[in-house]
Amino acid sequence: QVQLAESGGGSVQTGGSLRLSCVATGDTTTYSSYSLAWFRQSPGKERECVANFNRYGGIHYKESVKGRFAISRDNARNTLYLQMDNLKPEDTAIYYCAAGPGNGCITDYLGQGTQVTVSS
Repeated sequence: QVQLAESGGGSVQTGGSLRLSCVATGDTTTYSSYSLAWFRQSPGKERECVANFNRYGGIHYKESVKGRFAISRDNARNTLYLQMDNLKPEDTAIYYCAAGPGNGCITDYLGQGTQVTVSS
């Protein structure tokens, strides 16, 4: 089992930046080979994948965050990051990190989430 814990959320104004972190603990022996992803969910909307590493290291972004968000990872620290710049009110959501041995935006393991609020 892998446990994921996000941090770094908060409230910013439009155009601001935040950096989310997600630390993996537990059985992390194969963590470096996992697909890793950031999801978000706004009230009344389905959870959506905004950025992910596939298990081969390829990176994919949701179209609406391209050029503004950057996903990165530090395998030595079992940590996943999401740098979010030029934030917009529509980015307001609970952000979750996820991991798993499959490929793509998978949620075998999912954190508790961190709130991001962007005001206009």
